[in-house]
This record gives sequence, C-alpha cells and structure tokens, in this order.
Amino acid sequence: MDARDVIKIGMSAERTLVVPPERTVGHFVRGMPMVYATPMMILEMEMASGDAINAHLEPGWVTLGTEVDVRHLAATPVGTKVRTTARVIAVERRVIRFEVEAFNDQRRIGEGRHARGLVNVEAFMKRLGMG
Repeated sequence: MDARDVIKIGMSAERTLVVPPERTVGHFVRGMPMVYATPMMILEMEMASGDAINAHLEPGWVTLGTEVDVRHLAATPVGTKVRTTARVIAVERRVIRFEVEAFNDQRRIGEGRHARGLVNVEAFMKRLGMG
C-alpha cells in the first residue's frame, strides 16, 4: 500500500478529554503537581493523528508512531477540558506527517509535529516473530 494513494494533505481530526488524575505527572511521579503530563498530551496527539487517517487505510494496514517533536507550553490541572488536533501536512509512500496542537479553555498548551509509519499488520507481526 502506498499512503499517497489514499491519504491527502489537510485530512484532520480532533479529540477532547477532561484531564483525569491518572493522566497527570503527579500520578506517575510522587510529589509532582497534578497537572496534565507531557507524555499523556503526546498520546492524545498520536491518537488524533490516527483518527485523521484510519478510516482511509486498506484492511490489514495500520500506522504506528515513528517521530515526535512536541513542545508542552502550559500546565493544565485536573478537571480541565483539553482539545487536541492533528492535520496531515505531508504524505510519503510509507510515512504520514502531521501538525499537532493541544488547547485548554484558555490557550494553546502544546504544539509540534508527529509522523506515523504505514505498516501491514501481518508482515509486521511475522517480522517480530509474533505471527
């Protein structure tokens, strides 16, 4: 499968969540503030990126995150609504590149780039000795 045949620049998706305690840095690291953890923000950015393109992939194909270049700009406490967006900005044969952003009620809290690699699940699992 060639991603250029089915994925188009500008495809996008948005996710929202209310920050729960289990997605805070304080949940993972004792003594730290109960604010939205950077890895959890990146997770939502990756999920939004997948959401933007998954419906267009052929059966048996998925994308896996391969690159992350993200800045976390502002702290967001538990109970705050966060909106995360992803937009396709480049498509190569097996790599899809995204611009990602996250916002709370007041401002942009994260921004950056993310890339996902196109993978045939069956071949991937065989290569790992799992199929």
